[in-house]
Amino acid sequence: MNYWLMKTEPETFSWDDMVRDKKATWDGVRNYTARNNMRDMKKGDQVFIYHSGGHKEVVGIAQVTKEFYPDPTTDDPAWVVVDLKPVKALKNPVSLATIKADKRLQDIALVRLSRLSVSPLSEDAYNIILQLSQKS
Repeated sequence: MNYWLMKTEPETFSWDDMVRDKKATWDGVRNYTARNNMRDMKKGDQVFIYHSGGHKEVVGIAQVTKEFYPDPTTDDPAWVVVDLKPVKALKNPVSLATIKADKRLQDIALVRLSRLSVSPLSEDAYNIILQLSQKS
């Protein structure tokens, strides 16, 4: 299993929207590195959902339910989407400030490549963020 972090602007599409809809098609990605990351996603992979607007925090866990296929929002075959389903909200959201303050997470893409909307996480980084979400 692989681990990922996907950013969304909550005023456009939030964690609550995904929970309400019980699924999401992750479309509109127009960055080649993010697109390549989506091509590497496999069914069952775990994905942190990160709100990039407002509070800037990891808020929930989703799971890849369908591997990449052409993005229906464009005629350009270069772009792809994946389908996700919500798994659970984090007990406590994990803020960007908390992530940046944790020395163990200094090398993750969220810290190093702040504009990348879809990024891989190591299993260790994934578990550290889960641990941080247990703190109030």
